[in-house]
Amino acid sequence: MSSVPSAKFFVNQGVVTSRIDMQNLLRPLLKQTVSYRYQRGRELIAHGTGWVERIVVDDPDMSTYFTPISISLNVDSFEHLEFDTRPDQLLVYTLVQGDERVIIEYAPLQIDGDAGRGAEQLSFDTSGFVQMELQGLGAEQAVGDPVMDGGERSGWSTDPDVEA
Repeated sequence: MSSVPSAKFFVNQGVVTSRIDMQNLLRPLLKQTVSYRYQRGRELIAHGTGWVERIVVDDPDMSTYFTPISISLNVDSFEHLEFDTRPDQLLVYTLVQGDERVIIEYAPLQIDGDAGRGAEQLSFDTSGFVQMELQGLGAEQAVGDPVMDGGERSGWSTDPDVEA
């Protein structure tokens, strides 16, 4: 009696060879700023920080490229993906092809020269906005602004049953 092999599962780390699993693991990087290191053997060839524009699967004509402006990842460019969880709960992705490796991590935010801080939620600055409050319409309140309505309030009513 043969049994169907069960799907693999990973918790916080693993080596993934399935193209669909690789795409799913890389998906959170889409539209994010990441740092990358390109190694051949043990030698660091290039490194930088860029914006992940696209993650592609099943398109052999699309290249993988890393530039400071944009990054395009084609899952088919790599043999497998290794991933591990850092202590701050962010993932480190290592894409492997032969003896070449590209290590990708979320780029840390640098605020006022503080390079030691990790990623954090951006705050929304409301100092340049005006808050408007709309009050409920009662029978004693008129609808509209006399300045915007030409200064005259004749010809209209707040009572919906009265025609002007």
